Amino acid sequence: MEPMKWWGWGREEIAFTHEDKPALRGFIHRVLELDVGAAPTAARAPAFADLRVPAPMLPPALRSRLEQAVGAEHVSVDDLDRVVHARGKSLRDLVRHRAGDVGRVPDVVVRPGDEEAVVGVLRAVLDADAVLIPFGGGSNISGSLEAALDETRPVVSVDLGRLGRVLEVDDVSRLARVQAGIFGPALEQQLGVRGWTAGHFPDSFAHSTLGGWIATRSSGMQSDKYGDIADLTRAVRMVTPTGVLVTQPVPSTSTGPSVREMVLGSEGRLGIITEATIHVHRVPPRRTILGYLLPDWPRALAAMRELSEAEVSPSVTRVSDARETQFSFATRKRPTWVDRLSSAALQRYLRRRGIDAEQMCLSFIGYEGSERHVAEQRKRVAAIVKRHGGLSIGSSPGKLYDQKKFDTPYIRDFLLDRGALADVSETSAPWSALAPLYDNTVAAARGAFAQLGVTGYVMCHLSHSYHAGACLYFTFALKPSGLRAPLEEYDVVKSAIQEAFIDNGATLSHHHGVGTEHARWLERDISPPGVAMVRALLDGIDPGRNLNPGKIA
Repeated sequence: MEPMKWWGWGREEIAFTHEDKPALRGFIHRVLELDVGAAPTAARAPAFADLRVPAPMLPPALRSRLEQAVGAEHVSVDDLDRVVHARGKSLRDLVRHRAGDVGRVPDVVVRPGDEEAVVGVLRAVLDADAVLIPFGGGSNISGSLEAALDETRPVVSVDLGRLGRVLEVDDVSRLARVQAGIFGPALEQQLGVRGWTAGHFPDSFAHSTLGGWIATRSSGMQSDKYGDIADLTRAVRMVTPTGVLVTQPVPSTSTGPSVREMVLGSEGRLGIITEATIHVHRVPPRRTILGYLLPDWPRALAAMRELSEAEVSPSVTRVSDARETQFSFATRKRPTWVDRLSSAALQRYLRRRGIDAEQMCLSFIGYEGSERHVAEQRKRVAAIVKRHGGLSIGSSPGKLYDQKKFDTPYIRDFLLDRGALADVSETSAPWSALAPLYDNTVAAARGAFAQLGVTGYVMCHLSHSYHAGACLYFTFALKPSGLRAPLEEYDVVKSAIQEAFIDNGATLSHHHGVGTEHARWLERDISPPGVAMVRALLDGIDPGRNLNPGKIA
């Protein structure tokens, strides 16, 4: 698969625009005091030829061993290849790359074609006392792919893109054996021709891999039905310093601490994931996502909690707060006369129902299964939504959500081009803690904006509902003051939000991992003995700190 652009998200030919969204320019000007209609004033990424890319430090003996392992044609010291593999796609990564700061670039990129080649690469790296960093799609936003700036040993980026096949589907057990380098679209395509789906659709779906999902404990947009990657993954194969770790694809086991769980979220610190056995499901005959409006955030939270308790099984349960709802409506494309008529009628109906357009919350709820099952589920959900003062607004918003669900990361580049910073922080907490967590996190972000004297905006949605709680996903943006380095002001806001998570009994991250971005909060999240246990595991497997050192703990 073609790699993402080195300075931003996604493919070169795709970009977000406000031109076909008549309300967006005014909305952004109102909330950020930023005119996106004017020509971009921020410095765009420099021409690649103008970058100062350090020459590779690759000892001939190590290069020879790597070529023996994967073939000379799959060992690359090309400058662009190395820069693409130098970092992930966090806001910090993009700001630094756009400024011409490429960091500690890998000295070589290798692309093994099978597990035996991976074994050879790891052995060569260990014998040379080099550093190995596994690389899937490069979409990570928690700092899990970058080598330390002061790393003096050779750095080898191991791109798993050639390990991209569904190897076997057990139709009876509903399990698929899949190579770890497969990208989301290829996984669904290869399963789909056999009538199966994995049902895992993270925001990064088009540019991330199965191995990357496992290494960071990913969640998908339809995890309410299919589970997150920890639920989907039944077994793994991972090349480690002491051999190939293999677990069995059994439904449950009682064999001491779970080795499978140790691999989940390991971020390359324990080895290179080469294969996994995952749950698969038959492609449903019917799939639809409906839009709903709820009067305000407290009643929206209550409705989502009741849905989690009810005898319903939606594939998606998502609701935006009022601020994210207003943003969503501002991104609508030019309406047809039918859309305008429908909108006018809806506005009159909302006024009669006493729903305030400034407070209402937009929800998306998805259904999958037979026609009868979907109809029954819709009826039960409608009753719950109605009890909380809400109403269905049909399938049109759901269709738009389905079409555009992977486009959101492109908006960050659009804002960066115009000098604004935007990012996300997500967490999870019990149902009883969600309301105060939300209030205090929003207050913390606003306090950070005020402290810096900048214009900023924070919005949130709830998704990924569980038995005991749910995920809150915050998006924030700010227009830097110009008085400090932009990343310095970003850090103040990001830290305030993360601190609010920990202070309110939530986790530091629900599905983006730890990396280097979140490591400072790990001890407060899992306790000092928890961090000691994690470090003991990492140091025991990798005493020479050759495997993606500096990540997690």
